[in-house]
Amino acid sequence: MIKGCRPRHVSRNKTDNQYIGTWNVMTLLKPGKVQELAEEIAKTQIEILAIQEVRWPGKGQINKKDYLFYYSATKEKIDQTGTGFLLMKKIQKYIISYELHNERLSKLRLIGKYNNITLINAYAPTEDKTEEIKEQFYDDLQSVVDKVPKSDLIIILGDVNAKLGKEPAYQKITGKHTLHEETNRNGELLCDFAAANNMVVMSTQFQHKQIHKGTWRSPNHHITNQIDHVLVNQNKKEAILDVRSLRGPQHRL
Repeated sequence: MIKGCRPRHVSRNKTDNQYIGTWNVMTLLKPGKVQELAEEIAKTQIEILAIQEVRWPGKGQINKKDYLFYYSATKEKIDQTGTGFLLMKKIQKYIISYELHNERLSKLRLIGKYNNITLINAYAPTEDKTEEIKEQFYDDLQSVVDKVPKSDLIIILGDVNAKLGKEPAYQKITGKHTLHEETNRNGELLCDFAAANNMVVMSTQFQHKQIHKGTWRSPNHHITNQIDHVLVNQNKKEAILDVRSLRGPQHRL
């Protein structure tokens, strides 16, 4: 694992047998990084990748031979936010719509086999941000979820900067296979949001080795955190076959 790089959380969606991933890429500002990312993803089974920290101003799309990339961030300047979806070209025919909410939230809607699928790409404020900023993020996320058709399979995925612990009070939402022992404040907010919307955190439901749980490692490799997560409707959770972190390829993008 290269310093500071957050490996993808990958979920397998049984609804139409898709592999969906999420990756905080730190930045795509350097020339050629989108192509590099697409080439790395092509080596995996991932067909749809939610990306955080695009750091590009404005919004738009890049349409290449092998992939389609939607991106969105702030309108006026480059900062550390911005989200996007990179899709293998064979997925293009299933796209219903892509919508930007703000620099931390975007939404992709797809045709599914039994239900349409809404993917919400989320990049939450870090633990050191103020309570007001964190609560505003979850208010915004609630606004996005409220507009999704009730019949859709909703998958929220991304870098939510949330550590989930093993407290019994949260296990109906998180399951028993979390990396951490204690839930941090961001984790509490995530669990509260999930409970209010009848959702579960699928990234901590499956038993895996510790190396397939961590999604961020400190530059000195002494600290590993599981802060990227995947949520889904409680009544449609069987559509997710597995969620785990991939260890390779691991490149700082």
